[in-house]
Order: sequence, then C-alpha cells, then structure tokens
Amino acid sequence: MKKRTKIVVLSIFTILILASGGFFVYASDYSHADQAAMALAQDQTQVTLQGDLLILDPAVPGDNGLIFYPGGKVEAEAYLPLLDQLRDQGITCVLVKMPFNLAVFNKNGGEAAFDARPEIKRWLIGGHSLGGVMASSFAVDHPDQIEGVVLLGAYVYGGWSPDKALTIYGSQDQVLDQTKVDYDTNVLVLEGGNHANYGNYGKQKGDGTATISATEQQRLTVEAILNFIGKVE
Repeated sequence: MKKRTKIVVLSIFTILILASGGFFVYASDYSHADQAAMALAQDQTQVTLQGDLLILDPAVPGDNGLIFYPGGKVEAEAYLPLLDQLRDQGITCVLVKMPFNLAVFNKNGGEAAFDARPEIKRWLIGGHSLGGVMASSFAVDHPDQIEGVVLLGAYVYGGWSPDKALTIYGSQDQVLDQTKVDYDTNVLVLEGGNHANYGNYGKQKGDGTATISATEQQRLTVEAILNFIGKVE
C-alpha cells in the first residue's frame, strides 16, 4: 500500500473512532427515570417486559391500545407513571425502549406491539418530544393499523393529519419549537406546564420552569388523551 493511501486510510479510521467515541459520550448523558418510576418498572405484577416492550395491561382489558415512544435521551421507564394512569382507565399501554434512548434509531419499534397484544382492536401511537415526532412518522407508514396520534411536547410530522392527532404542550415549554405547531386542530396548551413533566425524570436543560406540578400536568394530559381516544372510537 502506498504511503499516501495508508495516510488516507489511517485518517478515516481515526475520524471514525473519534466520531463513535463522541456519540458514545453524547448517548451516555441521558435523563434517568426517578425512583417511583423504576419501582413501577420492577413490579412484575404491574409491568410486563417483552423484548424491548414494557406493557401495562388493564385489570379489565378493553379494545384500545396506546404505543408510546419516549423522548430523546430519556430513559423509557420515566413514562410509566403517566401510562399507569391510562392503564387504570382501561387502556393497554405499550412503552417501547429505544436504542441509546433515541427513537430515531428504531422508528418502527411499535410494530412489535401488534403481535404482543393481537387482541387490541384499536391502536393509537404517541410519544414525547423526539419520540412524538417518530410516532407521527410511524403512523404515516401504518395508516391501516393506527387510528390516532398523541403528541406530548411534539408536533405532527410526515404528513399525518392534525385531525387525527392530539397535540399537547405546556405554556412554559422552552424546548419545543412551537413554530412547528402550525395548525390549531386538536391542540391543547397546558397553562403552567413545561416540556419535561410528562415523564418522571426531573428537570431538562433549557426547559422553562413549570408553575404546576408534574402530577397535575400528567393528570391533565391523561384527561385529554382519554377524551381524544373517545373521539376516535
């Protein structure tokens, strides 16, 4: 191998090593689920782990299921308290754990839910932040299987109709690019809510300070989701 070729190959190899190392550092810095969320995750009577799916089955199974994608660089388990409230209302919830906690690496992860719970007659998909954007894109690719999309601190993406989506964001959300919510159909602004409080993972860099508690923000979110599910039935 000529000297010049060796230098080029070595340079490319070095760049790849540095890039992969940089990504590892980036991906390793993520928001962890709090103690309450992890306690719920570890309770096998409440949550079933099936591959990359965390499944919450209601005591009395119904027809409706919600697939949920976590926000970018947020541990999936952080959303279990929110989904547990939906499960208490008869909604089967399937939370998808993502590679490197980034839904962009497994946009089609929700497909496994169809086989995991084939008895569900009506599926919706939702997600928080980046997870919401990827959920919207998934719905576009699965129009015969998904009847509605729930977006928390996110926006409709990929051509999905806002008529078949619920978009929720907080008035104190300083992470969401609100210019992307360029529609007003089924949009709910939670007064005092911020970007992070849909999940139990604490504060998020760059976010606004909520003037309502995370418990209240999640309660209002669950109420809105239930109303939306009623509309698409």
